[in-house]
Amino acid sequence: MRILPILAFVFAVTLPLSAALAQGYNPLARPGFNPLAPGGSVGTPPQKQEEGNPELGGLPDGKGAEETFYACTACHSAAIIKQQHVSDARWDDLWTWMIETQGMPEYPQEDKELILGYLKQHFSSER
Repeated sequence: MRILPILAFVFAVTLPLSAALAQGYNPLARPGFNPLAPGGSVGTPPQKQEEGNPELGGLPDGKGAEETFYACTACHSAAIIKQQHVSDARWDDLWTWMIETQGMPEYPQEDKELILGYLKQHFSSER
């Protein structure tokens, strides 16, 4: 009977995962967040992010918001931007990656600084 070892493996893999999910583990949470760790927030919903400007896909108003909206949503939704909480250096890396591998056009230095400044101000893990 080969089914018994297969079932044993399935249970061995899924039971700990289902227990973690039941305790509030979210595999889609940002890296480093662990609600099961001491001081974690099991059962506490994450803080709701401000809605932002509906005309700009929910991005917060501020210097560079409109430029950021039009530059970024040419390829993806504003939701992708709003879910990011990466370091300032990672924003710089992402900018380069999008140009080099994803076909994003080069922007004049002034526009690049405005957009990256906006992203770092509103969506940085360092603030």
